[in-house]
Amino acid sequence: MVVAVDVTLFRHEVALTHAVRGGAQRHETRTRLYLSLRDGASRGVGEVAPQPQFLNGDPGVDDVIVELAETVLPQLLAIREREGALASWSRWGRLVGPRPASRPAVALVEMALLDLELRRAARGLDELWPAARDPGFQRVVSLMDVDDEWPDLSGVRRLRAKLRPGRIDPAALERVAATGLPVILDFNATATDAAQVRDALTKVATRLDVDAVEQPFRVGNLVDTAALAREIDVAISLDESVRSLIDVEQIVRYEAAAMLCVKPARVGGVANARTIIAKARERGLRVYVGGFFESPYARRVHQLLAQHSDVEASDVAPVTTRGTPLALVESSAGVGWELPEEVLDASTTRLVRLSSGT
Repeated sequence: MVVAVDVTLFRHEVALTHAVRGGAQRHETRTRLYLSLRDGASRGVGEVAPQPQFLNGDPGVDDVIVELAETVLPQLLAIREREGALASWSRWGRLVGPRPASRPAVALVEMALLDLELRRAARGLDELWPAARDPGFQRVVSLMDVDDEWPDLSGVRRLRAKLRPGRIDPAALERVAATGLPVILDFNATATDAAQVRDALTKVATRLDVDAVEQPFRVGNLVDTAALAREIDVAISLDESVRSLIDVEQIVRYEAAAMLCVKPARVGGVANARTIIAKARERGLRVYVGGFFESPYARRVHQLLAQHSDVEASDVAPVTTRGTPLALVESSAGVGWELPEEVLDASTTRLVRLSSGT
């Protein structure tokens, strides 16, 4: 008898409790995509939270949904039918395609495969990835306004503060300074020349302990970024520019950065993220793990990745939302949480369901 495989894609809209104004957008809401993958008696769940629209090389959520429905999920079932078994989570990231939406789509399936394999083996992700140390949390705030109350900063070791050239609110600057925490100034690719970055540094120099300047220029502009790195006494961090091992090699070649933000959904999943982190550290770069305002479900995976990879303070703290959150169940097997399908059915929108086998 051929064992049936069922994949179901769900969409969950949330409003962030603490909105954040970035250089190119205001983060108020998020769409989280969940994939339930059932293979016989075993089931795994994955999650990604794409951007609302295409920005700085990151695909919008609708593009990711199309990529899943038309390419990635049919490919998953085709491999199962052809080989009689699902692809291994650790190899799935190799299937990343050329379209921007491919990486988060592949990452979503990979997390579901990882959860399924661990549950089938009655193992937890913390066993697979034993912690090297706890790098602690990094929180995202804004230097551009003071409209919203900040999240709890207990245990936070560093802030990533959003800004854009000419947009630093004095009250927001004082609020960041009052924390006494080191700060990454995150331009989100909004600066057009070095003078704008130097001007921002001058404005905050006496108030903030600036650890790094992040993604000052557009994605791929390593020439100007490298020139800026030689001009200022603050480390350069790159975020949107990091999608593959080739990117890391180019960044090293141009000496364009001293720090990288590695986001699993942006690089095609946690297996690719681990490889990129290892290569970056081998090349002498500082690294932290970032995210896209995921729920505690995916954040648990990213937190374990950060602890296992021995990186710096990372964006892996829980993100709170308004309304009733999805009812997660703690689990010693899998990725650390269980998300029952009945919870998804009751609280989210079902987008796609595909099956293979009878």
